[in-house]
Amino acid sequence: MTTKTAMITIAGRPNVGKSTLTNTLVGEKIAIVSPKPQTTRTRILAVTSRGDTQFVFADTPGFHKARTKLGTYMDNVVRQSVADVDAVAMLVEPAASIGPQERGLMERLKETGAPVVLAINKADTVQDKKNLLPVISLYSQAFDFDAIVPISAKTGEGVDELLQELDKFALEGPPLFPDDVISDQPEKQICAEIVREKLLLALDDEIPHGTAVVVTKFSERDDGIIDMDVTIYCEKKSHKGIIIGKRGAMLKQIGTAARQDIEAFMGTKVFLQTWVKVKENWRDSDALLHNFGFTDE
Repeated sequence: MTTKTAMITIAGRPNVGKSTLTNTLVGEKIAIVSPKPQTTRTRILAVTSRGDTQFVFADTPGFHKARTKLGTYMDNVVRQSVADVDAVAMLVEPAASIGPQERGLMERLKETGAPVVLAINKADTVQDKKNLLPVISLYSQAFDFDAIVPISAKTGEGVDELLQELDKFALEGPPLFPDDVISDQPEKQICAEIVREKLLLALDDEIPHGTAVVVTKFSERDDGIIDMDVTIYCEKKSHKGIIIGKRGAMLKQIGTAARQDIEAFMGTKVFLQTWVKVKENWRDSDALLHNFGFTDE
Protein backbone atom coordinates (compact mmCIF):
# COMPACT_ATOMS: atom_id res chain seq x y z
CA MET A 1 0.00 0.00 0.00
CA THR A 2 1.34 3.42 -0.92
CA THR A 3 1.84 5.80 2.00
CA LYS A 4 4.08 8.35 0.23
CA THR A 5 3.90 10.32 -3.01
CA ALA A 6 6.52 12.00 -5.16
CA MET A 7 5.73 14.48 -7.95
CA ILE A 8 8.71 14.39 -10.31
CA THR A 9 9.25 16.38 -13.51
CA ILE A 10 11.41 14.82 -16.21
CA ALA A 11 13.17 17.67 -18.02
CA GLY A 12 15.85 18.02 -20.67
CA ARG A 13 16.67 19.10 -24.21
CA PRO A 14 14.62 17.75 -27.13
CA ASN A 15 15.28 14.13 -28.08
CA VAL A 16 17.26 13.25 -24.95
CA GLY A 17 15.00 10.31 -24.07
CA LYS A 18 12.39 11.75 -21.69
CA SER A 19 9.44 9.91 -23.25
CA THR A 20 11.39 6.64 -23.47
CA LEU A 21 12.17 6.94 -19.75
CA THR A 22 8.50 7.68 -18.99
CA ASN A 23 7.41 4.52 -20.81
CA THR A 24 10.13 2.44 -19.11
CA LEU A 25 9.08 3.67 -15.66
CA VAL A 26 5.41 2.85 -16.22
CA GLY A 27 5.98 -0.34 -18.22
CA GLU A 28 3.43 0.80 -20.84
CA LYS A 29 3.63 3.00 -23.92
CA ILE A 30 1.85 6.20 -22.92
CA ALA A 31 4.28 8.73 -24.41
CA ILE A 32 5.18 8.63 -28.10
CA VAL A 33 8.78 8.26 -29.14
CA SER A 34 10.61 9.18 -32.34
CA PRO A 35 14.16 10.18 -33.33
CA LYS A 36 12.89 13.66 -34.20
CA PRO A 37 13.10 16.50 -31.65
CA GLN A 38 9.94 18.12 -30.26
CA THR A 39 7.98 14.86 -30.35
CA THR A 40 6.27 15.63 -27.02
CA ARG A 41 4.08 18.76 -27.12
CA THR A 42 2.15 18.66 -23.84
CA ARG A 43 2.80 17.59 -20.27
CA ILE A 44 1.96 13.90 -19.80
CA LEU A 45 1.59 12.52 -16.27
CA ALA A 46 2.74 8.92 -15.81
CA VAL A 47 1.96 7.02 -12.60
CA THR A 48 3.86 4.09 -11.11
CA SER A 49 4.30 2.67 -7.60
CA ARG A 50 7.49 1.22 -6.14
CA GLY A 51 7.38 -0.09 -2.59
CA ASP A 52 5.27 2.29 -0.49
CA THR A 53 5.75 5.29 -2.84
CA GLN A 54 3.51 6.39 -5.68
CA PHE A 55 5.60 8.28 -8.24
CA VAL A 56 3.84 10.74 -10.54
CA PHE A 57 6.19 11.68 -13.39
CA ALA A 58 5.59 14.65 -15.68
CA ASP A 59 7.05 14.05 -19.15
CA THR A 60 7.58 17.49 -20.69
CA PRO A 61 8.41 18.92 -24.13
CA GLY A 62 12.11 19.49 -24.79
CA PHE A 63 13.50 22.80 -23.50
CA HIS A 64 14.16 24.83 -26.67
CA LYS A 65 13.90 28.28 -28.27
CA ALA A 66 10.32 28.81 -29.43
CA ARG A 67 9.68 29.92 -33.04
CA THR A 68 5.86 29.60 -33.14
CA LYS A 69 2.95 30.06 -30.73
CA LEU A 70 2.91 26.28 -30.37
CA GLY A 71 6.60 26.44 -29.43
CA THR A 72 5.87 29.15 -26.86
CA TYR A 73 3.08 27.02 -25.41
CA MET A 74 5.51 24.07 -25.16
CA ASP A 75 8.15 26.18 -23.40
CA ASN A 76 5.54 27.46 -20.93
CA VAL A 77 4.61 23.84 -20.18
CA VAL A 78 8.26 23.14 -19.28
CA ARG A 79 8.54 26.24 -17.09
CA GLN A 80 5.33 25.45 -15.20
CA SER A 81 6.24 21.77 -14.84
CA VAL A 82 9.54 22.42 -13.03
CA ALA A 83 7.78 24.59 -10.45
CA ASP A 84 5.91 23.19 -7.43
CA VAL A 85 7.18 19.63 -7.71
CA ASP A 86 8.98 17.48 -5.13
CA ALA A 87 12.01 17.00 -7.39
CA VAL A 88 13.23 17.20 -11.00
CA ALA A 89 14.99 14.48 -12.96
CA MET A 90 17.14 16.31 -15.50
CA LEU A 91 18.17 14.13 -18.44
CA VAL A 92 21.35 14.77 -20.40
CA GLU A 93 23.41 12.83 -22.95
CA PRO A 94 26.77 11.26 -21.99
CA ALA A 95 28.85 14.03 -23.58
CA ALA A 96 31.58 15.95 -21.75
CA SER A 97 30.20 19.33 -22.83
CA ILE A 98 27.24 21.38 -21.64
CA GLY A 99 25.09 22.89 -24.37
CA PRO A 100 23.11 26.15 -24.23
CA GLN A 101 19.82 24.28 -23.72
CA GLU A 102 21.20 22.47 -20.67
CA ARG A 103 22.62 25.72 -19.27
CA GLY A 104 19.27 27.47 -19.82
CA LEU A 105 17.41 24.67 -18.08
CA MET A 106 19.82 24.69 -15.13
CA GLU A 107 19.29 28.46 -14.76
CA ARG A 108 15.54 27.85 -14.64
CA LEU A 109 15.99 25.05 -12.09
CA LYS A 110 18.14 27.31 -9.88
CA GLU A 111 15.23 29.78 -9.79
CA THR A 112 12.77 27.12 -8.60
CA GLY A 113 15.02 25.78 -5.84
CA ALA A 114 13.63 22.27 -6.40
CA PRO A 115 15.89 19.29 -5.69
CA VAL A 116 17.43 18.04 -8.94
CA VAL A 117 18.78 14.58 -9.73
CA LEU A 118 20.88 14.41 -12.89
CA ALA A 119 20.27 11.32 -15.03
CA ILE A 120 22.97 10.78 -17.64
CA ASN A 121 20.94 8.88 -20.23
CA LYS A 122 22.11 6.54 -23.02
CA ALA A 123 24.76 5.01 -20.74
CA ASP A 124 24.33 1.80 -22.76
CA THR A 125 26.10 3.56 -25.66
CA VAL A 126 29.23 4.13 -23.55
CA GLN A 127 31.50 1.06 -23.81
CA ASP A 128 33.97 2.07 -21.11
CA LYS A 129 32.06 3.46 -18.12
CA LYS A 130 35.19 5.41 -17.08
CA ASN A 131 34.30 7.78 -19.93
CA LEU A 132 31.29 8.90 -17.86
CA LEU A 133 33.59 10.37 -15.17
CA PRO A 134 34.40 13.60 -17.12
CA VAL A 135 30.66 14.08 -17.77
CA ILE A 136 29.86 13.65 -14.07
CA SER A 137 32.69 16.01 -13.11
CA LEU A 138 31.63 18.72 -15.58
CA TYR A 139 27.98 18.75 -14.46
CA SER A 140 28.97 18.58 -10.77
CA GLN A 141 30.89 21.84 -11.21
CA ALA A 142 28.05 23.52 -13.13
CA PHE A 143 25.16 22.77 -10.73
CA ASP A 144 24.59 21.52 -7.20
CA PHE A 145 22.79 18.28 -8.08
CA ASP A 146 21.39 16.19 -5.24
CA ALA A 147 22.60 13.06 -7.04
CA ILE A 148 23.99 11.99 -10.42
CA VAL A 149 22.94 8.63 -11.87
CA PRO A 150 23.98 7.13 -15.22
CA ILE A 151 20.97 5.38 -16.79
CA SER A 152 19.65 3.89 -19.99
CA ALA A 153 15.99 4.65 -20.55
CA LYS A 154 16.11 2.17 -23.43
CA THR A 155 17.44 -0.87 -21.51
CA GLY A 156 16.36 0.06 -17.97
CA GLU A 157 19.96 0.18 -16.72
CA GLY A 158 20.25 2.43 -13.63
CA VAL A 159 16.52 3.21 -13.52
CA ASP A 160 16.05 1.51 -10.12
CA GLU A 161 18.95 3.56 -8.74
CA LEU A 162 17.34 6.72 -10.13
CA LEU A 163 14.06 5.85 -8.39
CA GLN A 164 15.92 5.24 -5.11
CA GLU A 165 17.39 8.75 -5.30
CA LEU A 166 14.04 10.33 -6.19
CA ASP A 167 12.29 8.41 -3.40
CA LYS A 168 14.24 10.52 -0.89
CA PHE A 169 12.00 13.48 -1.84
CA ALA A 170 8.68 11.63 -1.43
CA LEU A 171 6.22 13.06 1.08
CA GLU A 172 3.93 11.21 3.48
CA GLY A 173 0.36 11.17 2.21
CA PRO A 174 -2.33 9.22 0.37
CA PRO A 175 -1.86 8.30 -3.32
CA LEU A 176 -2.77 10.98 -5.85
CA PHE A 177 -4.18 8.42 -8.33
CA PRO A 178 -5.99 5.06 -7.96
CA ASP A 179 -3.78 1.95 -8.22
CA ASP A 180 -4.96 1.01 -11.72
CA VAL A 181 -4.24 4.43 -13.28
CA ILE A 182 -1.00 4.79 -15.28
CA SER A 183 -1.57 8.22 -16.87
CA ASP A 184 -3.73 11.34 -16.72
CA GLN A 185 -4.11 11.19 -20.52
CA PRO A 186 -7.54 10.07 -21.82
CA GLU A 187 -7.44 6.98 -24.03
CA LYS A 188 -8.52 9.12 -27.03
CA GLN A 189 -5.53 11.41 -26.55
CA ILE A 190 -3.05 8.54 -26.31
CA CYS A 191 -4.52 7.03 -29.50
CA ALA A 192 -4.19 10.39 -31.32
CA GLU A 193 -0.57 10.63 -30.18
CA ILE A 194 0.15 7.11 -31.48
CA VAL A 195 -1.05 8.23 -34.93
CA ARG A 196 1.19 11.31 -34.69
CA GLU A 197 4.15 9.12 -33.76
CA LYS A 198 3.68 7.12 -36.97
CA LEU A 199 3.60 10.40 -38.94
CA LEU A 200 6.89 11.43 -37.31
CA LEU A 201 8.50 8.10 -38.16
CA ALA A 202 7.22 7.92 -41.76
CA LEU A 203 7.66 11.48 -43.05
CA ASP A 204 10.44 14.00 -43.64
CA ASP A 205 11.37 16.36 -40.83
CA GLU A 206 9.23 19.46 -41.38
CA ILE A 207 5.94 17.88 -42.46
CA PRO A 208 5.09 15.98 -39.24
CA HIS A 209 5.93 19.02 -37.10
CA GLY A 210 3.19 20.85 -39.01
CA THR A 211 0.61 18.16 -38.21
CA ALA A 212 -1.97 17.82 -35.46
CA VAL A 213 -4.06 14.71 -34.88
CA VAL A 214 -7.60 14.75 -33.50
CA VAL A 215 -9.82 11.72 -32.73
CA THR A 216 -13.27 12.67 -34.05
CA LYS A 217 -15.04 9.36 -33.34
CA PHE A 218 -14.39 6.87 -30.55
CA SER A 219 -17.17 4.35 -29.98
CA GLU A 220 -17.21 0.84 -28.56
CA ARG A 221 -19.47 -1.89 -29.92
CA ASP A 222 -21.23 -4.48 -27.74
CA ASP A 223 -18.52 -7.02 -28.58
CA GLY A 224 -15.74 -4.63 -27.45
CA ILE A 225 -14.51 -3.65 -30.92
CA ILE A 226 -13.69 0.07 -31.16
CA ASP A 227 -14.59 2.26 -34.15
CA MET A 228 -12.24 5.23 -34.40
CA ASP A 229 -12.08 8.13 -36.86
CA VAL A 230 -8.96 10.28 -36.83
CA THR A 231 -8.35 13.58 -38.66
CA ILE A 232 -4.77 14.60 -39.46
CA TYR A 233 -4.42 18.36 -39.91
CA CYS A 234 -1.47 19.71 -41.91
CA GLU A 235 -0.38 23.23 -42.87
CA LYS A 236 -0.04 22.98 -46.67
CA LYS A 237 -1.91 21.38 -49.54
CA SER A 238 1.38 19.92 -50.80
CA HIS A 239 1.89 18.30 -47.39
CA LYS A 240 -1.57 16.71 -47.64
CA GLY A 241 -0.54 15.01 -50.87
CA ILE A 242 2.65 13.68 -49.29
CA ILE A 243 0.80 12.38 -46.21
CA ILE A 244 -1.76 10.58 -48.38
CA GLY A 245 0.91 9.33 -50.80
CA LYS A 246 0.57 7.74 -54.22
CA ARG A 247 -2.83 6.03 -54.39
CA GLY A 248 -3.13 6.47 -50.62
CA ALA A 249 -0.12 4.25 -49.88
CA MET A 250 1.54 6.49 -47.25
CA LEU A 251 -1.69 7.11 -45.33
CA LYS A 252 -2.42 3.37 -45.38
CA GLN A 253 1.08 2.63 -44.04
CA ILE A 254 0.65 5.19 -41.24
CA GLY A 255 -2.86 3.94 -40.41
CA THR A 256 -1.82 0.27 -40.30
CA ALA A 257 1.16 0.94 -38.01
CA ALA A 258 -0.99 3.14 -35.74
CA ARG A 259 -3.83 0.61 -35.58
CA GLN A 260 -1.47 -2.16 -34.48
CA ASP A 261 -0.12 -0.06 -31.59
CA ILE A 262 -3.59 1.19 -30.63
CA GLU A 263 -4.93 -2.38 -30.53
CA ALA A 264 -2.01 -3.39 -28.29
CA PHE A 265 -2.70 -0.42 -26.00
CA MET A 266 -6.49 -0.88 -25.90
CA GLY A 267 -6.37 -4.67 -25.76
CA THR A 268 -9.09 -5.07 -28.40
CA LYS A 269 -9.69 -4.93 -32.16
CA VAL A 270 -9.88 -1.42 -33.64
CA PHE A 271 -11.39 -0.22 -36.92
CA LEU A 272 -9.42 2.94 -37.71
CA GLN A 273 -10.31 5.45 -40.43
CA THR A 274 -7.98 8.37 -41.16
CA TRP A 275 -8.68 11.66 -42.93
CA VAL A 276 -6.33 14.50 -43.90
CA LYS A 277 -7.32 18.20 -43.88
CA VAL A 278 -5.38 21.44 -44.45
CA LYS A 279 -5.32 24.21 -41.79
CA GLU A 280 -2.73 26.77 -42.85
CA ASN A 281 -0.39 28.13 -40.15
CA TRP A 282 -2.33 26.45 -37.33
CA ARG A 283 0.79 26.49 -35.13
CA ASP A 284 0.46 30.30 -34.94
CA SER A 285 -3.33 30.43 -34.53
CA ASP A 286 -4.60 30.86 -30.95
CA ALA A 287 -8.06 29.57 -31.93
CA LEU A 288 -6.77 26.44 -33.67
CA LEU A 289 -4.22 25.70 -30.91
CA HIS A 290 -7.12 25.85 -28.45
CA ASN A 291 -9.26 23.59 -30.66
CA PHE A 292 -6.45 21.04 -30.91
CA GLY A 293 -6.09 20.90 -27.12
CA PHE A 294 -3.05 23.13 -26.59
CA THR A 295 -4.42 25.26 -23.76
CA ASP A 296 -3.00 26.51 -20.48
CA GLU A 297 -6.16 25.66 -18.61
